[in-house]
Amino acid sequence: MSEEATLDDFTQTEEENVKRTIEYVPESSVESSLDETSVGDIPDDWVATRLRDIAEETEYGLTESAEEYAPDKPRYIRTQDFDDYGGLKPNSRASLSREKAKDGMLEEGDLLFARSGSVGASLGKTYLYDTNDGDCCFGGYSIRHRLQDEGLNHKYLSEYTLSEQYWDWVRRRAKTTAQSNINTGEYGSLLLPIPPLPEQRKIATVLYTVDRAIKKTEEVIKQTERLRNGVMQNVFSRGVRSYNDFQETKYGAIPTNWEFKPVREIAERIGSGGTPNTDKDEYYNGDIEWVKTDDLNSGLIESVKTTITSKGLDESAAKLFPEGTVVFAMYGGSLGQNGRLGMEAAMNQACCGIVTDESEMNSYFLHQQLIHRKKQLTALSAGTHQQNISQSMIEKFEVFVPPLDEQMEMMDILRSIEGTIETNTNEKERLKHLKRGLMQDHLSGTVRTNDTNIEVPEEVAQYG
Repeated sequence: MSEEATLDDFTQTEEENVKRTIEYVPESSVESSLDETSVGDIPDDWVATRLRDIAEETEYGLTESAEEYAPDKPRYIRTQDFDDYGGLKPNSRASLSREKAKDGMLEEGDLLFARSGSVGASLGKTYLYDTNDGDCCFGGYSIRHRLQDEGLNHKYLSEYTLSEQYWDWVRRRAKTTAQSNINTGEYGSLLLPIPPLPEQRKIATVLYTVDRAIKKTEEVIKQTERLRNGVMQNVFSRGVRSYNDFQETKYGAIPTNWEFKPVREIAERIGSGGTPNTDKDEYYNGDIEWVKTDDLNSGLIESVKTTITSKGLDESAAKLFPEGTVVFAMYGGSLGQNGRLGMEAAMNQACCGIVTDESEMNSYFLHQQLIHRKKQLTALSAGTHQQNISQSMIEKFEVFVPPLDEQMEMMDILRSIEGTIETNTNEKERLKHLKRGLMQDHLSGTVRTNDTNIEVPEEVAQYG
């Protein structure tokens, strides 16, 4: 088949057309609010069908322990290997011997559904088998649905499982069980909107094209992040000038004209935050930004999820910190994460705020140095009862202090790289927003593609 094919290539003969008509797809009716969640109103020439009615075979995966990946063995697909686009993560691989894998080998038309875990992180994710992934078998936390060929483009169905309609259904279905899981019967009840086959191909093509653009943007971001990490390694050890003389510190060699000082000596103010009484509504939803550890994004903090009132600030240990403050997570799952305030804000007790003495160190420079030296800083928690870092530990932590003019030169280099990352991150968000809108329009039939001249690429055509 050519790299790109028009829809006419799929409907060359009357016989071919008959074989692939929507009449091959069983029709079902809306019977519950869950059905309404996943389908809603669809055009008259579409049908709603249940997953179980278009699956020729349904099966749980293998319960074998994963082995180290080897190209000559089948790849062992686990739910942790699913990416966010119905495919597989390139750097998450395992294998099984052919003997152990034989009863779980994947074939064309196999669509895997993750059956347990947290919604979105695992539960509900899908993988459509691609022969380009080589010989593959699948693990026990997945359910295989071997989809029928007649009347279906499997890539369309895979794209549907990335839609908000589908995820609404997953979230609501998961809530009906004591644990977060969805079994074979529950997945089988999923009601799907099915357009005529030519329209399935066109919709899949539109959505696949945006997916491909998002992936390319993500790769640019990853490459730039790798560049940033390499530049940071040089910047925070050798500087940006030509040095011949270096001094040894417990964290490695640095230029002799750099100073090596504890954080307390380059700071005007260091302090933790506080949490207003959560039982008092009058303390929350005010006009004061209140930073929590999950707001720390290794970048500039310009918005937060929670705000507090002046009363909440006055009657708690929370204090206001100025724009430019470096905020560091002292414990919890975010230990070591940091950010820099883009506005005046308060913070909770899990955060430590550092206001730098600008005559000693620029706050952006400290922020970037703490990102680069995160492992050294979080290592201070080793040996404590819990993985925590106290304010006193942060105050004693020693940082590299180049001359101010060199700090500025280093910042210019880092800001240039950060700008590239930010530009591509914004582009990625724009594309994701675009795709959400396209999904809403095309998967509901609000916008039709049947009269458009869309070329169907081989990546979509191979699935029906």
